[in-house]
Amino acid sequence: MDKKEILVINGGGPLEGEVTISGAKNSALPILAACVLGTEEIILDGVPDLKDVEIMIEVLRHLGSKVEYISEDSVRIDSSELNTCETPFELMDKMRASFVVMGPLLSRFKEAYTKAPGGCNIGARPIDLHLKGFEALGATNIVNDDEISIKTDGKLIGNEVYLDFPSVGATQNIMMAATLANGVTTIENAAKEPEIVDLASFLSKMGAKIKGAGTSTITIEGVEKLTGTRHTIIPDRIEAASYMIAAAMTKGNVTINNVIGSHIRPVIAKLIEMGAEVDEIDDEDIIKVKVNKKLKPTNIQTLPYPGFPTDAQAQFMALMTICDGESKIQETVFENRFMHVEQLNKMGAAIATSGNRATIVGVDKLHGADVRATDLRAGAALVIAALIAEGETRVSDIYHIDRGYSNIVEKFTNLGADIKRVEI
Repeated sequence: MDKKEILVINGGGPLEGEVTISGAKNSALPILAACVLGTEEIILDGVPDLKDVEIMIEVLRHLGSKVEYISEDSVRIDSSELNTCETPFELMDKMRASFVVMGPLLSRFKEAYTKAPGGCNIGARPIDLHLKGFEALGATNIVNDDEISIKTDGKLIGNEVYLDFPSVGATQNIMMAATLANGVTTIENAAKEPEIVDLASFLSKMGAKIKGAGTSTITIEGVEKLTGTRHTIIPDRIEAASYMIAAAMTKGNVTINNVIGSHIRPVIAKLIEMGAEVDEIDDEDIIKVKVNKKLKPTNIQTLPYPGFPTDAQAQFMALMTICDGESKIQETVFENRFMHVEQLNKMGAAIATSGNRATIVGVDKLHGADVRATDLRAGAALVIAALIAEGETRVSDIYHIDRGYSNIVEKFTNLGADIKRVEI
C-alpha cells in the first residue's frame, strides 16, 4: 500500500518572526498557460513551488514546450516548437486551472482538445462562460460526455463578450484567446482580480495590446504574434492572508514580507475591526500583524474582487471560532464551501450552517483531533486552528494543501510552530 503523508501539529504559543510570501498560484498558472502564445524564450521569476505549478509545467511539456528551472523560483520556457494542441486528460483531471491553456491553444493552433477539468470539489464551476467566449470569437465548441473540442476555420475574430458572472478563469481564457484574433475584443463584466492585471501585464510585455485590466471592461486589440519577455509573478494574496490570520489566531507578532496590501484590503479591514494591530509598510511590501487580546466577533460576506475573497473564508472561520461572541459568514461565490465546518467542529468549534450561511459562536479553546483537508483552503484553516488547539492535531489529505501553499511546514516552523510532515 502506498504511504500517505499527514501534518502533525501540536498547539502552542504565539507565532513570532518573519515569513516571506511566494508568488501567486492563481497568477502563475494562467501566465504559464499564456507562454503557449510566445514564439521566443520567456523567463518567469517568483514561480511558487506547488503541486499545481508542477502539473501546469507537465501540461506545457506535453504540448512541446521546453521548460527548465534556472533557479529555485525562476523558470525558462520555450514554446516556439509546440507539437500538439491536445492536453493530456489525466493532467486535466488533477487541476481545474489547467483549462486556461485552451484559450492560448485555440488562438495559436485554431483548435484545442481536452476533457472537463478537475480540482477542488467546492461546488459547480462550469466552463460554459469560457466556451461562450470562444464562440463569440468565432469558434465551434463540441462537448461529448467529458471531452471538449474547440475549433475555428481561420483566425479568431474580435467581438464583444459579456460574462454573466465575473469569472476569473473565463476572463483569463478569453483575454488570451483574443490576443492573436483579428480586430478588437471587449470583455464586459470582466473579473477585476490582481491576477487578471498580472496576466495582462505579462501579455503586454510579449506584445499584446490590452487595456482596462482590473476594471469591469477589458479591451484587447489582436496582434500578429507574441514574442518573449521576463516577468515576475505577483505575491500570493491568499497565502499572505492565511499567515496574517494565523498570526491573529495565535495572538502572535508576525512580519509578512512580499505582500501587496491593496490586494487584501478586506482581510486587513476585518482583522483591524476585530481588534488586531495591522501595520502596512507600503514602499517595502511589508505587513506586520500583532494581537495581544481576545478578538471581537465580526460578519463577512464573500464577493468577487475587490470584496472579501472566498479563498480566505475558511481560514477566517477558523479565527472566528475563538472570538468573544457570535460571528456570521455568508458565502456567495461557491455553494459547497463549508466542508471544513464538520472538521473544525471535531476540534471543539461551535459552528452551524444553513444553506450558504454559517454562524460561529466563539469558544474558550479548541482541542486536537484527527481531521481531513477537504479542499485547499479548508486544509489551511485546519492548520491554523491546530496552531492553538490543546494537544495534537493530525491533518490528512494534505495533497490539497500542497496545491496552494509553498513550503508550509518550513514557513510555520520558522515562526515557532510545532508542525511536521509524517508518512503513515
